[in-house]
Amino acid sequence: QVQIVESGGGLVQPGGSLRLSCAATGKIFTRYNMGWYRQPPGRQRQLVALVTSGGSTNYADSVKGRFTITGDFTQSKTTITLQMDSLKPEDTAVYYCNADGRRIGPGLNFWGQGTQVTVSS
Repeated sequence: QVQIVESGGGLVQPGGSLRLSCAATGKIFTRYNMGWYRQPPGRQRQLVALVTSGGSTNYADSVKGRFTITGDFTQSKTTITLQMDSLKPEDTAVYYCNADGRRIGPGLNFWGQGTQVTVSS
């Protein structure tokens, strides 16, 4: 059974930092695109950053230079970390971890429950 569990959200002042962590178990995710998405209030879910087991990364333009995604892919657990620096009020959102294996087979797309990040003074 796949489990995707996020942690590390909270309230931070503008200019501050937070680190989000995602623990993915139940499958070997080395062929998955692992990523963080966010959903601001009243808006659609949007990509923040992606990482692969080969080390490739991709970032939304709005977070380039401020956020860093890393992945630790093992047979027993995959951990995806999102280091968020120089946070802005517009970064406020629910952040979701995603494991996308749809290039392997249908239905292989898994989400965590989300963690709230609020940037406010």
